[in-house]
Amino acid sequence: MNDDAELKASLLPAGFQWGAVRAGIKASGNLDLAMAIARGASAAVGAAMFTTNRVVAAPVTVGRRHLAATGGRVAAVLVNSGNANCATGEPGIEGCIATCVAAAESFGCIFDEVFPSSTGIIGVPFPAEKVVATMPELKASLGSTEQHAESFVRAMMTTDTRVKTAHAEVSADPAQDAGNAAKVRIWGAAKGAGMIHPQLGAPAAPPHATMLVYLFTDVAACAEHLQAALAAAVEPSFNSISIDGDTSTNDTVLLLASGASGVSLSRELSPAFDAALGEVCRSLARQIVADGEGVSHAVTLDVRGAATAADAKLVAKAIAHSPLCKTAWSSADPNWGRLLAAAGYSGATFDPARVRIWIAGQPVFEYGVRAASFDEAAAHQAMMQPEYTITLDLGAGSGECLFLTCDLTAEYVRINADYST
Repeated sequence: MNDDAELKASLLPAGFQWGAVRAGIKASGNLDLAMAIARGASAAVGAAMFTTNRVVAAPVTVGRRHLAATGGRVAAVLVNSGNANCATGEPGIEGCIATCVAAAESFGCIFDEVFPSSTGIIGVPFPAEKVVATMPELKASLGSTEQHAESFVRAMMTTDTRVKTAHAEVSADPAQDAGNAAKVRIWGAAKGAGMIHPQLGAPAAPPHATMLVYLFTDVAACAEHLQAALAAAVEPSFNSISIDGDTSTNDTVLLLASGASGVSLSRELSPAFDAALGEVCRSLARQIVADGEGVSHAVTLDVRGAATAADAKLVAKAIAHSPLCKTAWSSADPNWGRLLAAAGYSGATFDPARVRIWIAGQPVFEYGVRAASFDEAAAHQAMMQPEYTITLDLGAGSGECLFLTCDLTAEYVRINADYST
């Protein structure tokens, strides 16, 4: 698996085209309308997971309806940035549907085979007319090169500072010579830098404008198998990250399979495919946190020895969402007391007298007191690195969790203090 610093066309899965245009939604005039289509006689097969926020954007509502109506068939993905189309009432729903109808007319599919997404500011009327008017130009922008794929990613960026993509390749027959075996390709693209604490659920779950992830593969698979693979990949990746603890109204992860490789997702291929999909998702999740608004340190929380895996995640989230912990990380302050306190109020069951804590490999707390070998200067120096791990062993069982988060800086406050003005 590789992060795509320089995306090559040969790494892209067959059966898709991508493109993007300027529809005038963003005040900056940058690319703000993206599309991906499944080429060929039939639509791609899709699986998705959405936000579990009870407040959801119009495209989340419409996208869920469309997947249910078609049984997972997706012919086109339509993404706009600069407007979340959330808290826009019935006009927002109608505008979203109107853009899907326009796309369907342009690409010769039925309107509920169009999957919509939006990202941007909440509560601003959705300019559907701009999207509809730009449809011919959007159609003309489509292609299957790396430049086309990159334009798709750039058009959905908001406060992101970099393109986020990852790819993997799976041999259809591991026993065959690698040069001769048929290949299945997976390519993923993501946007997100703030309002990031995804809590994704299945399409039928209760209603989770900021993290959008699109995963493309040329394997042939049914929607049921794709949904299972996606759910398994999402939990240790997107559901195990947080930048600021805010779960968006628009979060969406969509997996599309074109079948263009001619290779079916068989029982034999599934383990390798699932592993590759998981690696792509984890890479994208890492890239999202690393590009978080104002982030200067990405921190992996390795919580182990919990009574259950659920308890381990409770501790990880409490620490990841603590402003006291996050601000300490911004200045490389090894204030382990804040870590212990957050674990204590997390709701997890453990005995503080059995807990051990390490910051960037430096022992800081052991069995109820400061570690005998705690070296504050060494811990501070280790925390100066852009990425490091904080390990907590709760001494209560075998439950564990890896959770990726970041510091909280003055730059994050600056970006978000006047986001709408």
